Amino acid sequence: MPNKTIYVSDDDLMLFRRAQELAGGNLSQAITAALRRYIEMEEGRQEGYDEIIVQVGLQGVGRKQRFSGVLLGEWGRTTGSRVEMFRVYRSRKGKFVLHVDRSPDWTNGADSENWLSWRSLLGLADSSWGFVQGESTLDVVDSFQDLRGKVPDEFYELIADLAERPAVEDLDI
Repeated sequence: MPNKTIYVSDDDLMLFRRAQELAGGNLSQAITAALRRYIEMEEGRQEGYDEIIVQVGLQGVGRKQRFSGVLLGEWGRTTGSRVEMFRVYRSRKGKFVLHVDRSPDWTNGADSENWLSWRSLLGLADSSWGFVQGESTLDVVDSFQDLRGKVPDEFYELIADLAERPAVEDLDI
């Protein structure tokens, strides 16, 4: 295996030691992983893609997922007492990514059929309330047509022509 010598300044020595610790003692492995990630992200940036980080799962306990993509559009709506945000991205590999973020679903526990329930809303009577935790999902599909039925129809029509456009158009000027 060929050897490469890397000169490290005194100011960066602690950085390299920490990287070696995190890599289980194999500094070469840490450097290779960092360079691989750097090249992937930098090439994507030069092609017009951004690093996208989204939250997935239940709010507060979910995980973050990262990919290289470009935002095609965003659509928001309310359904009952919940807010839904739809975001569609085109990934660097040509797939389409749907991120849906749903807010918590709150209820005040008041009986809308009972005309006396207004008293609890004003604090003049006992009241109750509750909510269902919000959540976010990430769905990756191979073609734009696979998004039909997964997003509101108006949103699908709004971004349909964007799906065919290149992320970056090279001009010969």
